[in-house]
Amino acid sequence: MLVCHCNGVSDRSVRRAVRQGALTVSEVGRACGAGTCCQGCNPTINRIIQIESHRQAQVDDDSGPPGTGSPS
Repeated sequence: MLVCHCNGVSDRSVRRAVRQGALTVSEVGRACGAGTCCQGCNPTINRIIQIESHRQAQVDDDSGPPGTGSPS
């Protein structure tokens, strides 16, 4: 799905930027260009950041030492 129409940036590119450490719209913009023009996509970028951060937290919880993760 195209997230940033101004710069032609897809949700995949935004997700990749977040997985590589971008935690704000500005950081995503520096990483892939999304949100750096009209800022109309910033709410969508923020939502993707929230979703990916939540997913990463779940993965981190599940991969911790034995007995500390979520039950399978």
